Amino acid sequence: MKIFNGSASVAISYFLSGEYDAAIEAAKRVIRAYPDYPMTYPRLVAALGQSGRIEEAKRALQEATTIAPGAFDLLVRSRAPWYRPEDLDHMIEGLRKAGWQG
Repeated sequence: MKIFNGSASVAISYFLSGEYDAAIEAAKRVIRAYPDYPMTYPRLVAALGQSGRIEEAKRALQEATTIAPGAFDLLVRSRAPWYRPEDLDHMIEGLRKAGWQG
C-alpha cells in the first residue's frame, strides 16, 4: 500500500497546487491501479471540473457516483485534517462544476 498512498498524495498535491492536468493523470493512474479506493474519484471529478473539462467531468461524475457513491459525502462531511477549509471549498467548487449536487 505504500505505493498507493504516494500515488494518491501526488494526485491531491497537484490538485491543491492548481496543476489540474497533472492531477487528472495522477488520479487516473491511481484509479487504474486501485479501482476500489473510493476517494480518488471525487478528486478526479474536481480536477476535471476546475480544468474546464466539463463534459469529461460530468461523465466521470456519473461513473464515480456509480462506483463510489459515498465518497463524495464522505469527502465533504469528514474533511481530512490536512485539507484547509479553503482547499476543501475549492474541491467542492470543482465537483459542482461537474454537476455534483451535494
